[in-house]
Amino acid sequence: MRVAAIVLAFALNAAPALAIECADQTQSGLNACAGAAFKRADDALNKAYRVIVGRLKSDAGTTKLLVEAQKAWIGWRDAECRFSSSSVAQGSIYPLIYAQCLETLTIERTRTLNSYLKCEEGDLACPVPAKPGE
Repeated sequence: MRVAAIVLAFALNAAPALAIECADQTQSGLNACAGAAFKRADDALNKAYRVIVGRLKSDAGTTKLLVEAQKAWIGWRDAECRFSSSSVAQGSIYPLIYAQCLETLTIERTRTLNSYLKCEEGDLACPVPAKPGE
């Protein structure tokens, strides 16, 4: 019962914030808006990933490590979001909560990938070489 109260409180607090971003305030509309927000976050992630792959094109070993890390991260993200939204798994709000989790974790991962793109020349702790000319 306590979990249901927490979820309801979250949903009620999230709805006003989503009202600004989502014209359709039905549950279906909110779910769709959350899905679209995740898609935008995923697109940004993929863009950063492609830039890193481009910088690593001459280093097959490090590229392989990146691919492995990214696949593992995606598996973790999806499992984490299934777990964290499991208390509403049977409810109509599940797609909203699940998509918001995916978006949040994807934004965090994108920040990490983008930080690799800002490494300075000679930074031995950075797996991604600096862009030539930077």
